[in-house]
Amino acid sequence: MEPVTTRREGRVLIVTLDRPKANAIDAATSQALGRAFATLQADDSLSVGIITGGGDRFFSAGWDLKAAAEGEAPDADFGVGGFAGLTEFWDLKKPVIAAVNGMALGGGFELALAADMIVATNAATFALTEASLGIVADSGGVIRLPRRLPRAIAMELMMTARRATAEELARWGVVNRVTSAHDLMTEALDLANRIAANAPLSLQAIKEIDSATQGTSIQDAYAIMRNGDLPIYRSLYASDDATEGMAALAEKRAPDWKGR
Repeated sequence: MEPVTTRREGRVLIVTLDRPKANAIDAATSQALGRAFATLQADDSLSVGIITGGGDRFFSAGWDLKAAAEGEAPDADFGVGGFAGLTEFWDLKKPVIAAVNGMALGGGFELALAADMIVATNAATFALTEASLGIVADSGGVIRLPRRLPRAIAMELMMTARRATAEELARWGVVNRVTSAHDLMTEALDLANRIAANAPLSLQAIKEIDSATQGTSIQDAYAIMRNGDLPIYRSLYASDDATEGMAALAEKRAPDWKGR
């Protein structure tokens, strides 16, 4: 069985990491994930991606420590997008939702943090466990978590390696929705379809502007937005989709987006 599978639901690409028992990620699996996200990037008929785990116990336990024990180095070729195919996919222009079906540990939590939104089951737990192993969460966790949580809370989670529940992270705004295991993919697809109903170029411009202005002041962010290298945003107002959106509003009908 392939460790990474994809299926399409309209404009949504569902990527499933299914590598029993713990959905751990070795270099080959990471490369397969990267290829799946590259498909999302390249296919104009797709607007949104969902990444989820097979089974009901693990979203992902992160880096495959068995592969590491057998000699796979931390700087192995993890393929397009870095570890797990997403943590360093800097120019991915389409939104990704992590549908967390169970434990997201170490690199599994880093994969979820690299997504734009998280939907999780009420039994899901999240932890950066690397400090308990003598390493650090250097596939984005040590960088992203303090930007998503108050610094003191992020430091506690990283330095104690304790597990946080989906409800706890939802209170901090890290998780968007908490649902039952039965309803997880329904909720994730509902969110994805609500996003995909909007103009593809608008979605991409939102992500482009957000990426380019992270960590800047509002004034500097305005300067980047007005004068920076943002090709999707630059083309947005002259696009067919912008014309179509205004026409559909005036004519009181649903827009027919072309992504151009």
